[in-house]
Amino acid sequence: MAEPPVVPVFCTGVSAQVRRQRAKELGLGRHDNAVRYLGQDFGQLAEECRRSGTLFRDPAFPPAAASLGFRELGPGSAKTRGVQWKRPTELCPRPQFIVDGATRTDICQGALGDCWLLAAIASLTLNETLLHRVVPHGQSFQQGYAGIFHFQIWQFGEWLDVVVDDFLPTKDGKLLFVHSAEGSEFWSALLEKAYAKVNGCYEALSGGSTSEGFEDFTGGVTEWFDLRRPPADLYQIILKALERGSLLGCSIDITSAFDMEAVTFKKLVKGHAYSVTGARQIPYRGQALELIRMRNPWGEVEWTGAWSDGSAEWHAVEPALRQQLMVKMEDGEFWMSFRDFLREFTRLEICNLTPDALQSRKFRKWNTRLYDGTWRRGSTAGGCRNYPATFWINPQFKIQLEEVDDERDEDGGREPGCSFLLALMQKNRRRERRLGKDMETIGFAVYEYAGRSGVHLKREFFLANASRARSEQFINLREVSTRFRLPPGEYIVVPSTFEPNREADFVLRVFSEKRAGTE
Repeated sequence: MAEPPVVPVFCTGVSAQVRRQRAKELGLGRHDNAVRYLGQDFGQLAEECRRSGTLFRDPAFPPAAASLGFRELGPGSAKTRGVQWKRPTELCPRPQFIVDGATRTDICQGALGDCWLLAAIASLTLNETLLHRVVPHGQSFQQGYAGIFHFQIWQFGEWLDVVVDDFLPTKDGKLLFVHSAEGSEFWSALLEKAYAKVNGCYEALSGGSTSEGFEDFTGGVTEWFDLRRPPADLYQIILKALERGSLLGCSIDITSAFDMEAVTFKKLVKGHAYSVTGARQIPYRGQALELIRMRNPWGEVEWTGAWSDGSAEWHAVEPALRQQLMVKMEDGEFWMSFRDFLREFTRLEICNLTPDALQSRKFRKWNTRLYDGTWRRGSTAGGCRNYPATFWINPQFKIQLEEVDDERDEDGGREPGCSFLLALMQKNRRRERRLGKDMETIGFAVYEYAGRSGVHLKREFFLANASRARSEQFINLREVSTRFRLPPGEYIVVPSTFEPNREADFVLRVFSEKRAGTE
């Protein structure tokens, strides 16, 4: 995880927190007013380098052994023997930042287990608006080059502007980590470096889930669905997510290392991240049929079952509709029936974008709230509901659900309810790996409470009242999130670690389809 962003405020304790809160209320940390990570100002540093005629060398993340890692990539390890840090200008005659727009072939994995991150970067290339929020326009190895680049990365509720120099780790004259297929394009390698800087070193990026990258490049929130036990309205959820411009990824779980990237009988790749690019209900032989459109980021290998390109099913679809659905299909993109999708794939992740990323008119907006919190031994780290003596000391947050969902979202006469999503994320754990720390096991419970505001509920309340809802499980991922639908009213959310006295910082985010009050 990343270090808490530093705002250069020269005071301590409470007054620093108050100033920080005030700056946040004035918009610091929004994408258009990102926090300068470690106080480094890209424009100022670049200008100083140009004036003095020197190339930037980053004192905060130097081209040195400690920036590579601490164990397998630690100083003196076999994997780092012979590593040299070189600027792109030393690696090829005419280095480029981006050539002809960013594409998936710019992202080839190197000697680091961060394919989860690369899958997220590849998804970014499908959405130019999102990409250029992360990779600011106007950077180049020609015009105004000063050996310095910058990227914008979301961390725990705020956007950071992260500066890097362009020294990259190489072995035998080739980039050690991410590289482009043709070798002269460097935006993806420099973005990986900025992400490594925020997380402390390159080795901290080893292992993870694509949703973590999705979120850090969009500020969105991810929901996971087990396709072996899908909710009844999953197709509606997918339609709504696509309408909102969410990023959708899915994969087929592997059962052993031999399965990794194994290709099934009908040409699907196991353990590999696919994107979902569309969904459509069509009339077919007198019935409504649900279709879903997928994309393999590699481009070559495509599904060969029902509804694949050129399959017999398309002959029974009226020509105008067939033409409409087949237009703008890219290599690697294909349709399949939703039933086949549920049978073939095992997990779906949907990263819903927060309102500031949804500038396009056609997307509807979420309402979102974010709180910072801390679990501290002996004061606020009470553990889960299995520990009734201490559960009540955990932080508590109140949400008020006021407006019910639109009628058209109702499913066959269900009780009117308010849809919302809770996401609990622990902070900085990736960064603390070098200290031997890893993810805590986290989750939350939701209780109905219509009493006085500002009251911290005591042990007796939790002994006498069952929860109305809770996270599906306690899990040792960076974030646990669950979608709920509850009647209008007032509720208390209690986030916790599984065991008492486990220390960590966290953010709790509340996303509601309609207006919801929070404290």
